[in-house]
Amino acid sequence: MKAGIHPDYHIVVFHDLSANTYFKVGSTIKTDRTIEVNGENWPYVTIDVSSASHPYYTGKQKAFSKEGSTARFQQRFGRFIGSNK
Repeated sequence: MKAGIHPDYHIVVFHDLSANTYFKVGSTIKTDRTIEVNGENWPYVTIDVSSASHPYYTGKQKAFSKEGSTARFQQRFGRFIGSNK
């Protein structure tokens, strides 16, 4: 690798604020903030969403029916409409 052209790669602590979870990950992000973890100081970055809080990864996402709204209506209320004949 050519010297002096690559960004500084180091361990950074990311804090997911919505899940209150900490991750130690290698990154090239620059920050002035630090946090002490297990007696060592690490660069510190706060984030809003991570795999610990994103609905796709947690499985708490809202599942939509693959049917249309008319089919859902018929499924829920079709027995009332058909009984008036």
